[in-house]
Amino acid sequence: MATTAATKTRTKKSRGGDAAGGGGSGKGPRVIRKYPNRRLYDTVESRYVTLADIRRLVVERIDFVVLDRKSQQDITRSILLQVIAEQEGGGESLMSRDFLSHVIRSYGSGLQDFVGRYLDESIQLFAKEQRELRDRFKNVVGIDPLETVTQVAQKNYQRWKALQEEVFSRLPRPFGRDDRE
Repeated sequence: MATTAATKTRTKKSRGGDAAGGGGSGKGPRVIRKYPNRRLYDTVESRYVTLADIRRLVVERIDFVVLDRKSQQDITRSILLQVIAEQEGGGESLMSRDFLSHVIRSYGSGLQDFVGRYLDESIQLFAKEQRELRDRFKNVVGIDPLETVTQVAQKNYQRWKALQEEVFSRLPRPFGRDDRE
């Protein structure tokens, strides 16, 4: 059943029509291999990757599958859960303790399939409504709010970085040190 759910997820992503969706070869999803030493290897970029790299693939909507090197079993869902666990543990969490408890309780019950479909459809509906709201805002105001906020944040970061470099360049160097170190 886990493989079926992962396959459904990949199929839905593939239908999205995203040009960057494939692994670059156009022959299906990008393959990430998990080795016995627990390292993940991206076969397209020919390098080891981290969970942060896996998160980047998800954010960029690049279709991929994670296969266990020994068994060739699809372990994509397990890796995605690790990404979620890392995100949840690093700062503000998206899912409350009660929500997670309800999800855990739904396993093994007769409602497991229903709860899974409900959560999947709810998040898809939420994403669709977000896109439509952004599009409506862009049509009315003439700008994409997310793009505008991103540009302002980048400009502010560049200004902050320049200010920081100027401040540090004016500070006296520690005794006995020069620019060569």
